[in-house]
Amino acid sequence: MIEVNTYKISSEKIPDEFNSFKIAQLSDFHNKKNNEGIIEKLKEAKPDIIVITGDFIDSRKTKTQISLDFARELVKIAPCYYVMGNHEARLNEIYPAFEKELIEIGVTVLHNEAITIERSSKAITLVGIDDPRMYYKKDSTENACQIIKNELSSIEYNGYTVLLSHRPEAFKEYVNADIDLALTGHAHGGQAILPFIGGIIAPNQGLFPKYYKGIYEENNTKMVVSRGIGNSLCPVRFNNHPEIIIVELGE
Repeated sequence: MIEVNTYKISSEKIPDEFNSFKIAQLSDFHNKKNNEGIIEKLKEAKPDIIVITGDFIDSRKTKTQISLDFARELVKIAPCYYVMGNHEARLNEIYPAFEKELIEIGVTVLHNEAITIERSSKAITLVGIDDPRMYYKKDSTENACQIIKNELSSIEYNGYTVLLSHRPEAFKEYVNADIDLALTGHAHGGQAILPFIGGIIAPNQGLFPKYYKGIYEENNTKMVVSRGIGNSLCPVRFNNHPEIIIVELGE
């Protein structure tokens, strides 16, 4: 039932060398089992890179080997980049060992930092930030947005910039930080999507969330919100298939 949805993103800031550059985004995996179909769909898409925007593991289902085995297959397809979500942040006892194994597998883990991806001497910037749940006990939107604002202000980046962040509710902070494209998850597509109404509920946004799936734009910033792949506390989705997102860059 997993869909592959493609968004074509254009900007004058994207170098010609990155026309048709494909980014596959996976989010909210939550230790999902039986992933052969996902791997096949990714192979068919032929992405240039794969990004994982948090909640790769689940704080209620801590069988990290499922996600590690999945990561071993992902790195065979394309270079992989990862940022943590709130579930990883809750698991401070087991997360360091999990991250160490991810790095050994070949996944690049980004902690409040920027790196460049180059093609024929031209580059775009990839920024990854930690989930704000790392830094406070009370998981409120106000706290999260303030920490994300602080994280972004501490990072130097230039050129066309793609941000990996778990949290869509901080869209205003991405706009204020002049991020060109933010790739996020966390909202699980609103769990259930009703015609003419939209998503029903999302973490840190509550009922009828503003940012729950698809693409949003303000000023020069675009944000893609993945509906995610797995489930956590609520195992049921309605009118809300799991998805792989393909972002294709161009002028």
